[in-house]
Amino acid sequence: MLLTLAQWLQGLYPDLGFLRLFQYITFRAVMAAMTALLIGLAFGPWVIRRLTEMKIGQPIREYGIQQHLAKNGTPTMGGVLILIGIGVSTLLWFDWSNRFVWVVMLVTMGFGAVGWVDDWRKVVDKNPEGMRSREKFFWQSLIGLVAALYLAFSVSETSFLGVVQLFFRWISSGFSTDLPPKADLIVPFFKTVSYPLGVFGFIALSFFVIVGCSNAVNFTDGLDGLAIMPVVLVGSALGLFAYLTGSSVFSKYLLLPYIPGAGELLIFCAAMAGAGLAFLWFNAYPAQVFMGDVGALSLGGALGTLAVITRQEIVLGIMGGVFVAEVLSVMLQVSWFKYTKKKYGEGRRIFKMAPLHHHFEKTGWKETQVVVRFWIITMLLCLVGLASLKLR
Repeated sequence: MLLTLAQWLQGLYPDLGFLRLFQYITFRAVMAAMTALLIGLAFGPWVIRRLTEMKIGQPIREYGIQQHLAKNGTPTMGGVLILIGIGVSTLLWFDWSNRFVWVVMLVTMGFGAVGWVDDWRKVVDKNPEGMRSREKFFWQSLIGLVAALYLAFSVSETSFLGVVQLFFRWISSGFSTDLPPKADLIVPFFKTVSYPLGVFGFIALSFFVIVGCSNAVNFTDGLDGLAIMPVVLVGSALGLFAYLTGSSVFSKYLLLPYIPGAGELLIFCAAMAGAGLAFLWFNAYPAQVFMGDVGALSLGGALGTLAVITRQEIVLGIMGGVFVAEVLSVMLQVSWFKYTKKKYGEGRRIFKMAPLHHHFEKTGWKETQVVVRFWIITMLLCLVGLASLKLR
């Protein structure tokens, strides 16, 4: 919005040369981060008070970590604060004509709405499980499929009209039209290794990345500050990939696919980083508020969508290794328990407790040790992911 206003004012008053600053993505990204950070810090206490007054407290499972029972009643649904910061800051600073930012925003808010309903049921019904798994997965799948279908053609074209034309050309060809090479699955650390996906392959992979990342972040959100810092780190790294992918000069030099308009996603990533750091101010141990599913599901969906647009799905898996490990620990634990119960009549476990962060707590690590060490691991993995820009 401010970009449009600056352009209008500069047209009326050419002497206002300083307004040219608004044309630079990097300047607007810095301002978006600052705006989201200040919004979060300013409205955080008010949001926490309102959640407390409404008695929206986090129910703690009795079979969980015993030390966590003291957290029972801590205000949850604090992810609303993150979404407000992201939404307001992004709307202020990004170019409203950019379709990619709108897609990421809609996915983020869509998953946030699913998380809101889930959290609300936990609080109102006093049920720690919230929404039924099938119901939650249905709505996640619907949002993920719609986004994946649109991105399959949007990544391949430079305008909305081109997207529509490619879509109808795909239908009229009997669903056999191939996508341009920029929509291929890119293998990092290799110069020219990529795999054509086709439309159905692109949709399937995008759906898996968006929905999978949403749930992975949700599984990770189990300790004070554990999920939000990796989200900030990975989101910031993806913002750099978006900026480079959206530049014809940098993308050519770094052998990245050139996707016009992708650079504007840096604004969203900066806003997410600012809002995330503001939330961490209140979520650091001992947490004054939890983000809840409204925050975890939406932020995970945002990361997955960013990775799809920038064609960095594998790099997301590397940089978000903590998220991957958390969700795999749950899958392995459940599968092994069911298998051994069927075979031996008694369920057995691989980990002391899943998700993975609880396993380390059970082995004697303090909560703050688990959190900070997982942060450090994420920092290292983000550096590995960024190294793929040149190590090819």
